[in-house]
Amino acid sequence: MQRPAATAVLAVSAAAALVFTTGCSGGGGGGPTDGRSAASPATSPPASPGSAASPSPAGPPAKGTAKVVRTLTEGLKSPWGLAALPDGDLLVSSRDEGTITRVDGESGEQTVLGSVPGVAPAGEGGLMGLALSPSYASDHLVYAYFTTESDNRIARMLYDEKKPAGQQLGAPDTVLRGIPKGTVHNGGRIAFGPDKMLYAGTGETGETGLAQDKASLGGKILRMTPDGQPVHGNPSADSVVYSWGHRNVQGLAWDADKRLWAAEFGQNTWDELNAIRPGANYGWPEAEGKAGRSGFVDPVAEWKPAEASPSGIAVAEGSVWMAGLRGERLWRVPLAGAEPSAQPQAFLGEEYGRLRTVLSAGGNRLWLVTSETDTRGTPEPGDDKILLLEVT
Repeated sequence: MQRPAATAVLAVSAAAALVFTTGCSGGGGGGPTDGRSAASPATSPPASPGSAASPSPAGPPAKGTAKVVRTLTEGLKSPWGLAALPDGDLLVSSRDEGTITRVDGESGEQTVLGSVPGVAPAGEGGLMGLALSPSYASDHLVYAYFTTESDNRIARMLYDEKKPAGQQLGAPDTVLRGIPKGTVHNGGRIAFGPDKMLYAGTGETGETGLAQDKASLGGKILRMTPDGQPVHGNPSADSVVYSWGHRNVQGLAWDADKRLWAAEFGQNTWDELNAIRPGANYGWPEAEGKAGRSGFVDPVAEWKPAEASPSGIAVAEGSVWMAGLRGERLWRVPLAGAEPSAQPQAFLGEEYGRLRTVLSAGGNRLWLVTSETDTRGTPEPGDDKILLLEVT
């Protein structure tokens, strides 16, 4: 059932398309409001020429399309992470129930694989991002980012399809522990990059100073081997920290040229889309949005949180597609290299409510997960859903 206030496409001006706030990040947990104090850490050295993205273009809005062609499945509870199996079926995590469910890519039939032991859902924490091993065809390992009683961590589990439904997940093998946890700002997105390394977006848990503390795993983008070890080429040889100065990263995706993009919740002023470079400082809490300050990398695009509050992102048809929670819309940012080529364009405004995760379905198709049952939405019959879109 579509929401009656829907508008099929929202085309916005450059100023409106680059503005947003999140009151508690809009991340979907029902936690308290953000702390407003800001730490005063030292900034990193100035970025090298060309490392900071240029301001968004002042030209006319992009002219793309995004059409929902089918509802694959519905009735999901607090869906968060999404991963595509080789046969076209999907795995989806339930943040609050701590379960992973397989969804048939044709019929939409749901089969619960099992619960992830140790998940302690509360506020914006719980069972969040999912990713398949780069060697999934041979090792059948599923990676998950989740909150425990003591921390956020990443673990991998064997998915054994031969076992009975509900008992198909093996015991978690923790590859990284000690990511700070909080009622808010737990990050949670994980993805394997083109280099077959594992990346994770984390949050600063409302303790803003963690974002500038290189010894902390909070407020960072992390890069590690599939075993959770630092990767050669990381900024520090003995650390999984890849970039810092982040508030709450929940969107990670790579374009055709293997550039990493990340979506980040702002506080009260600007949400961000960032082009990620190793060793770069993205400014939080000293800078939010396009501050133009030495030592910090500005975002390539920014939004007022009421129009975005971005969670997942995907790349398709030469654009970044960004799911908005509080904004209840899907944003398209056309790319020209490491910069936008036109103003961001919005689709599905208020049609399906809060949007959590977007994932490439191959070619010009995207999977899109709604997030109305995360305690912050207004669920309607059928929520939550996985939708299939065709985009240009």
